[in-house]
Amino acid sequence: MTDLEAALRRAVRGEVGFDVTSRALTTMDASNYRRVPLGVVAPRDADDVAAVLEVCRAHGTPVVARGGGTSIAGQATGTGVVLDFTRHMNRLVALDPEARTAVVQPGLVLDRLQEAAAPHGLRFGPDPSTHSRCTLGGMIGNNSCGSHSVAWGTTADSVRELTVLTARGRSLRPGQDWAGAPEGLRELVDGDLARLRTGFPDLPRRISGYALDALLPERGADVARSFCGSEGTLGVLTEAVVRLVEAPRARALAVLGYADEAGAAEAAAGLLPLGPLTVEGMAVDLVPSTQGLPRGGAWLFVETGGDSEAEARARAEAVVAAADGVDALVVTDPAGQRRLWRIREDASGTATRMPDGSEAWPGWEDCAVPPARLGGYLRDFRALLSSFGLRGTPYGHFGDGCIHVRIDFDLLTDAGVARFRRFSEELADVVVAHGGSLSGEHGDGQARAELLPRMYGEETVALFEHAKGVWDPDDLLNPGMLVRPAPLDTNLRFSVLPREPVDVEFGYPSDGGDFSAAVRRCVGVAKCRTTSVTGSAVMCPSFRATGDEQHSTRGRARLLHEMLAGEVVTDGWRSTEVRDALDLCLSCKGCRSDCPVEVDMATYKAEFLHHHYEGRRRPAAHYAMGWLPVWLRWAARARMAPVVNALASVRPLAAVGKRLGGIAGERDVPRLAGETFSRWWRGRGGPVGEGDSVVLWPDTFTEHLSPSVGRAAVRVLEAAGLRVVLPPTLRGRAVVGDGASRSALSLLAARRGRVCCGLTYVSTGQLDRARAVMRRTLDLMTPVLETSAPVVVLEPSCAAALRTDLPELLHDDPRAARLASRVLTFAEALERHAPDWTPPAVNLPAVGQTHCHQHAVLGDAADRRLREAAGLTGELSGGCCGLAGNFGFEDGHYEVSAACAEDQLLPAVREAPDGAVVLADGFSCRTQLEQLGGVRGRHLAEVLAEGLEAGPEGA
Repeated sequence: MTDLEAALRRAVRGEVGFDVTSRALTTMDASNYRRVPLGVVAPRDADDVAAVLEVCRAHGTPVVARGGGTSIAGQATGTGVVLDFTRHMNRLVALDPEARTAVVQPGLVLDRLQEAAAPHGLRFGPDPSTHSRCTLGGMIGNNSCGSHSVAWGTTADSVRELTVLTARGRSLRPGQDWAGAPEGLRELVDGDLARLRTGFPDLPRRISGYALDALLPERGADVARSFCGSEGTLGVLTEAVVRLVEAPRARALAVLGYADEAGAAEAAAGLLPLGPLTVEGMAVDLVPSTQGLPRGGAWLFVETGGDSEAEARARAEAVVAAADGVDALVVTDPAGQRRLWRIREDASGTATRMPDGSEAWPGWEDCAVPPARLGGYLRDFRALLSSFGLRGTPYGHFGDGCIHVRIDFDLLTDAGVARFRRFSEELADVVVAHGGSLSGEHGDGQARAELLPRMYGEETVALFEHAKGVWDPDDLLNPGMLVRPAPLDTNLRFSVLPREPVDVEFGYPSDGGDFSAAVRRCVGVAKCRTTSVTGSAVMCPSFRATGDEQHSTRGRARLLHEMLAGEVVTDGWRSTEVRDALDLCLSCKGCRSDCPVEVDMATYKAEFLHHHYEGRRRPAAHYAMGWLPVWLRWAARARMAPVVNALASVRPLAAVGKRLGGIAGERDVPRLAGETFSRWWRGRGGPVGEGDSVVLWPDTFTEHLSPSVGRAAVRVLEAAGLRVVLPPTLRGRAVVGDGASRSALSLLAARRGRVCCGLTYVSTGQLDRARAVMRRTLDLMTPVLETSAPVVVLEPSCAAALRTDLPELLHDDPRAARLASRVLTFAEALERHAPDWTPPAVNLPAVGQTHCHQHAVLGDAADRRLREAAGLTGELSGGCCGLAGNFGFEDGHYEVSAACAEDQLLPAVREAPDGAVVLADGFSCRTQLEQLGGVRGRHLAEVLAEGLEAGPEGA
């Protein structure tokens, strides 16, 4: 233990982390930059902060304040001690609806403040797209804005008073009329009034540099306002009094289509006199699909408010009338507005990939110019991009003249980095020529501070340095930011990654087969750190359960990044830190769809576990759960199901078995079916009918644990006029249909086997075994692939494995992609191959949860339509059930597994109306419902089969 660490542990009541994991998690924010800290402290209160500052001052160690870590210019990274305010100093201290103020701690997430203010008809004005995870302290540090700044301004406009600790331990309360000013600040301002009155561009989004002009006497000598945007370089915020604004009772959204981006930009300023709440812009090259948008190549999202829906709509229609666009759409439905806004909010992530899949990066993320000059600036910006052979997709706050963009810089080679520097210097000159600010929202950090003399001149930048010296004479707080900055092309986070591709098992088709590129996908926007889910979203259940960064998708990606870098995490694939962080990953695949850049942590986890345990003994659960298909098949062949069930019902024997198998003692062992699905199938005589053939996949769970689901599916598919067949069970010249393939010719030519998606082997990282099982499956399925028959998979996790894991693991076998393309869910099969069939009228409310793999990989649109056609009303919840295959059964996971179930699923079931059907297509979901909720969940096939039995009048 170092002297610094020991001193901090003696002085601080909060957590002190100088371990590998704590440091690795905070090397980066959402920028291009990386700095390795000495340690991380999570202070419990302002006294802890003061103690940290005292210890660090004595040791000459820099201090960096950090909130959600979503800064895009590098200012939330540091080489000294990082203060993490999100763990303890995250409270809403007070809310006064009459005064319209709130007292907040720096680690409070913005959405929590909005939720508390909403019942009073109030809200905090600024709302960055990261509102679900950014903190008030970070917003004050960066002077954040968001889409509603045309109506409610920047964070600085919403701050009334601050409580700040200086680096030398003095507590100040900055406010107006020089309140809370450190000694010497007033004299500094009085000595240079002329420069402060003439040297700052007058535009709504001027965030660059220090806001020293807020200290002018005619502007109220507002020390709190001048502190905003100082990026943690002047003092450490411990509390803030912020203003709230009245939220409109109703809103409407006018989406205006324009021929191109320049047309939208030139129109934006003309809409401001109409008093809109937002004027946001984006072009077609950032939109995955234009479905639901009006015609055009670029759009303005103009939100209006009113006391009623009619008033909000009238204002939106007035905007449409005033707009000179090619098309328009007005939306008053809140759900419809949310869907459209999601396109805009996800842009900070989706913009990190060009349409062809190549990478794009921040660095020139948020320049701002006067709104009336935005069209001309964008044309010059596009021309500069072209001259450098670069591409970018601008979007952002057109009403404020602020543009966000990610550019496909090559930050991996020396030549590419040199071009990045040259482009940055030239773009800074273009911004200044248009009367703009290098930063219009996210701060200068390391990305732009070096270029501030081009915007302000050397004398004003020298004034910034003097102001920093007044507040922090020892340069202890976030050194290298804003004044005396590090060069913009140093400390790049990519420089430490291996230059040659890492030898891996999966194909990573979207990343050119490069595991480093896959890990680089995580740019730190931290959507995985949200503490609540909306709609059917899933990501990231383990973070919501623990609140610990290392159990977020971003945290795991950071550890993998550091594993590849080899500086902080030094033992590569053998790293216990990475293993422990991945241990609570449920492999729900939620990040594959919910992460704006489609990080696929389930695949990365499987990859890591494969290498981590290569040539070594694995945890017992990997053998017990990973090889589950083998154990169940043996039990079925030996007719041992009754014996196994009897033994499992004897508590002492079950306890011993669970302990030996690495299974959580709190779990009950699921009962094996007395008759497998395949045995039932053979007993009924095989296929029936003459309709189109569909191949029903006998997955392990349906086969051995829930054959009732398979029987119900057969009943429904046949009622829909389809001919159900099973896959062959013999390699070679196999017969499709009876699930046995017993022809004499086949018996002579091939060996017996069973199809299997390999899911349990993949989820436990046994990729060699998974590959062997998958190849055997492809051998068996070859006759099916020679037909046009679809493959219907009832278990969503198995369907997802066949759609994604199979072709990505066997990327060298063309049959894998062919089989993946044939896989359909139960609802998809009915919709595509029995489009004229009418399901039975069940006519009941439905509750439950969309399976996480279905949400992330398969999609549930067909299921929604099928439920609607059957009269099953209500929305299924999002999130993950928490059992997640082997995860919830493994020893040490029970508490997190139960917490995940309590997040969405169990509350939804408890609040269900009487007589509601509990839908759960996944075996894990049904098991979790039974074991934790005492509720029987049913597959949609079972519900429809019961409806068929009930007759035309319904269930």
